[in-house]
Amino acid sequence: MTSRTGLTRRELVAAGVVLVLAVIGVAVLWPALGGRHSGGSAPSTAPAQSPAASPWDDAALEPARRAAGLPACPTGDSATGPLAGVVVPCLGAPGVVSPAAGLAGHDALLNVWASWCEPCRAELPALAEYAARPDAVPVLEVNVRDRPEAALALLADLGVRLPSVADPDGTLTAALRVPPALPASYLLHADGRVAQVLPPTPFRSADEVAAAVARLRSAGS
Repeated sequence: MTSRTGLTRRELVAAGVVLVLAVIGVAVLWPALGGRHSGGSAPSTAPAQSPAASPWDDAALEPARRAAGLPACPTGDSATGPLAGVVVPCLGAPGVVSPAAGLAGHDALLNVWASWCEPCRAELPALAEYAARPDAVPVLEVNVRDRPEAALALLADLGVRLPSVADPDGTLTAALRVPPALPASYLLHADGRVAQVLPPTPFRSADEVAAAVARLRSAGS
């Protein structure tokens, strides 16, 4: 048997082709991996093992709700637009509400988040700071693909006290057409129209929230 100490020309060419294909594959997949986001944290997709949704149990959630101390969810009688008829559980208290009906007649910001989403954790304080401003529109937090007890615990740890709903069945998520990556924010216009904040980059400050709201209110007027 004859041993070889080097590669043949054919083997070198084959190795080169494999390397080129690998580079092309990385270039194609890079946007999906978050390469197009710059200047801040990229939105977070659900982990491979997403937290299993807990059965909705108002009695079991009472201790976590007391610790979080969230304001009451908005309530109302009628609504128009794509969110009309969507009813979801209030995260901070027993009962279900219609976000569109509760916020009807006012522009409002809907922020979609989850406790496992690191960029969501980072932007929650900015949203709370914005909501405390006298000229802010109402802010409603929408917790999705999550365990309610984990969501309440995070809000309590951060000291973020904003009206919040959950979406255990995905009905509100579907109506908003929420992308896989979180967080995502939407301006709910007073007349029921909905516009997503684009690009879906996490807010880093209350000023960024205010600027996004002002831009969408102006565009929708």
